[in-house]
Amino acid sequence: MSDTLLLVARVAGAFGVKGEIRLTTFTADPLAVVDYRDLKREDGSIALTLTGGRPTKGGIITRATQVATREQAEALRGLKLFVARADLPPPDEDEFYLADLIGLSIVGVGGEPIGRVKSVQDFGAGDLIEVAPEAGGATWWLPFTKEAVPEVRLAEGVLVAAPPEVTE
Repeated sequence: MSDTLLLVARVAGAFGVKGEIRLTTFTADPLAVVDYRDLKREDGSIALTLTGGRPTKGGIITRATQVATREQAEALRGLKLFVARADLPPPDEDEFYLADLIGLSIVGVGGEPIGRVKSVQDFGAGDLIEVAPEAGGATWWLPFTKEAVPEVRLAEGVLVAAPPEVTE
């Protein structure tokens, strides 16, 4: 898990004329991205080395050593920025990172096997767990709510689910 990369920001474009960059951040505290300093590309290579930042609506305005002009900043638009899971602070005792759910076994409230967590996504309406069914076949989405997922037993590698009934 230590080499897992987690998405923390995306370049939204340039800000001003002096090479500042607008980042959309996906961290609880937008300025936390600056603390990681070296943000990586999906392949693990260094993408941006941040030298400071200030909050703005939906993220931060920042500078990076690799960017000197507005044109360079604008060329990075859409670039996804990652940090290594090992670089994140440890979560509190009753908390976890969503990335830690990937690969967990999913069982029903009665203990019956359902599948595994393939991914966790947020398409704008809240977190969804992509379920790879135990029996194989197409994946499906489970809302990551207290009703649909009453328990997460990270130490046991298990997520307890009460999937909503599907009516056709």
